[in-house]
Formats: sequence, C-alpha cells, structure tokens
Amino acid sequence: MGILQGFLDALVGLFNDSGLTDLTWKNYVMMGIACVLLYLAIKKQYEPLLLLPIAFGMLLVNLYPAIMAAPSTELVPVQQYIDAHGGEVPNYAVTVLDGINYYNVPTNGGLLYYLYQGVKLGIYPPLIFLGIGCMTDFGPLIANPKSFILGAAAQIGIFFTFILAALVFGFTDAEAGAIGIIGGADGPTAIYTTSILAPHLLGPIAVAAYSYMALVPIIQPPIMKALTTKKERAVVMTQLRPVSKLEKILFPIIVTIICSILLPSSAPLVGMLMLGNLFKESGVVDRIFKTAQNELMNIITIFLGVTVGATATGDVFLRLDTLMIICLGLIAFMLGTAFGTLFGKLMYLLTGGKVNPLIGSAGVSAVPMAARVANKVGQQENPSNFLLMHAMGPNVAGVIGSAVAAGVLISVLS
Repeated sequence: MGILQGFLDALVGLFNDSGLTDLTWKNYVMMGIACVLLYLAIKKQYEPLLLLPIAFGMLLVNLYPAIMAAPSTELVPVQQYIDAHGGEVPNYAVTVLDGINYYNVPTNGGLLYYLYQGVKLGIYPPLIFLGIGCMTDFGPLIANPKSFILGAAAQIGIFFTFILAALVFGFTDAEAGAIGIIGGADGPTAIYTTSILAPHLLGPIAVAAYSYMALVPIIQPPIMKALTTKKERAVVMTQLRPVSKLEKILFPIIVTIICSILLPSSAPLVGMLMLGNLFKESGVVDRIFKTAQNELMNIITIFLGVTVGATATGDVFLRLDTLMIICLGLIAFMLGTAFGTLFGKLMYLLTGGKVNPLIGSAGVSAVPMAARVANKVGQQENPSNFLLMHAMGPNVAGVIGSAVAAGVLISVLS
C-alpha cells in the first residue's frame, strides 16, 4: 500500500510540475498562432530565415514561460541554507525580517532571457546590417543617384502612420514611432527601433514587419497597377552605366560620414551596413567578409528570431492594441509602396517618359523581393522589359532610408 501511495504521490507531483497546471487559454491561442507562422515559413516559404525562428520562439515561450524569466532572488533562512549547503553566507546578501536572518539566494534566469539581451541592448540588429552590407551591391544606386529620391519617398509612409497612430489611435509618441517604422519593410530596423522606443510592443511589431515583408508579392502589385497606366508600366529604361571599383569603395565611406554627422542616432545601423559593404567592395578582407556574410549573420539571425518570438506571450499579444498595430503596419507598408510609386510617376513625367514608375515601389527596403516584384509587374506589360537592376537602386536606397528614418524617430522620441 505504501509503494502504491508513493507512486500516486509521484504522479500528482509530476502533474503539478507540468505546464498543464500553469498554462492559460492565451498560451494555447499563441501556440496555434505560432503553428500557423511555422506553416507559412516552411510550406509557403514566407521569409523562412526569420519567420521560422520567430514562430518557434513564440511556441517555446508559451509552452514554458520560465525560459524568458529574469534572474531573481529567493529568501531562505540563513541557518537552513547553511545546514543544507554548508559554508558561510556573505553579510551583504543577508536580509533581516521579524528578527530572522534570510539569505538572498540568487536564481538564474531563463535561457532566452540572456540571449534576449542582444535585442534589448541593440546589438543584434546592427550585426544583421553588417551581414546585409556584405551581400548588398550599391552599384545600381551609384549609377543612378536619383534612386535616392525614390528610396526616401517610400519612407513617407512611416511618418504618416506615426501621425495616424498617435493622433487617431491614441498610442504614445514613442509607440507610434515604433509602429510607423513597420512601413520601412525592414525587420532588423523595426526591431532596433522598437527595442529603444517601445520594447513592450516588440513581439507584435516584429511579427507584423516580417509578415508584410513576406507578403510583398501579394500586397504591392495591386497598388502599383492602381497608380500607374499600362503605358507607364511598359516603359523600357536604358541600361545603367558601369560603376568603377573606386566609386564602390568611396560610397560606403561617404555615406557613413554624412549620416553620422547629420544624424548620429542612425550611425549604428547605417555604419554597420556600410562597414559590411566596405568589406565586400575593398576586396582585401576576404576572410572576415565571408564570416560576416555567412557564419556571423546566421548565428545572429537565430538568436534574434528566437528571442524576438519569445516576447510574444499571450498577455502581450492577445490585446486590441495588437490588432491595431497589425492594421497600422499594413497601412504604413501600403503607403510606402504608394508614395514610392507616385514619386516614380513624377520622375516619369519630368524625364519625358524615360523612368518606369514601377521602380519607385521598390523604395521600401524589402531587398531584393520588392525589386523582383517591380520587375515582374513590368514584364507582365512588356515581356522584353527588364527592370530588376533599375529597381535595385531604389531598393537599396530604401535600406539606407529606413535606417535614417529610424534614426530620426529615435532622436526625436527617445
């Protein structure tokens, strides 16, 4: 009988220690959302490199919330602690309550809590930009500097949405700025800005940013077609001029100097982006260029994705504010596409029809997907039209533009 009772007590203890007694309906809803995101990442291949770790981090934290728990202390009577562990207790760690000495026993935080510090301290996103810089060719932008205008125009959606979120939907200025940056269609920039301005919104904003990046081929074409005519979409642009090696080397240095002087808060993102590009274009640091582009980029992507996903708990995510954030993020992205296209249309008129306005839509910084979408829509009207390299100019300008926009918001609102 004693053995049976001990076995039953063990089963009860095992049940009480399991997640079945601690998880709420919100945790189960979040697990369902995480599984949907995993499906989109694996089956549909929507931004899988980041959507998959984000979704798995979301799943993990809702199964085992303690994995994101912060380190803390537990009060244990000093004599009880010494009897169990021996040794002495340092005086600075002793608290006296009701005449009894208690030892503040430190407890470790969860695994993802420590990895999350790279997001909280603003370390991971700039390192991601370092890797992006290694993979970016600024040649099309250098060959056609007017592309900077289109890249800047696409960021207007960020500031329109900021005003909308603050004045109409009642978000604080800092929260509105973090929401607006979704319109830049740049995940690391959105995470970096949110971690500084509104870290409590990191989960919803990160999921929204990467979801809309993944949905570029679905969201952008209807807007592009609605704002342009068949004749405009069929415009064939002349081939870009060759760009010299010297120009490619000087470009990241000059951009870093200008941005850092005029807007110092943009230096972490722009500076690391340009450093990575200088690794690539200089041709003299092949070993660290390959490391930054591959191993470092992949490691940071894993840490960034999993820990950002782990901020999406039920209490944070399942709120009306989250639905508003997702809607406002979509508005920001659509406005960015629209303004880029409209400025492309203006350049079409000013150049006498030499610029295809579709390339303006690539001013959002979803590289290179937005440029590919512009090229695809152009070929639907004229199969012999190849806009990819022309669209890459505004596309990489959008990367710089979103980082600068983030710097403006951080400088003004933080």
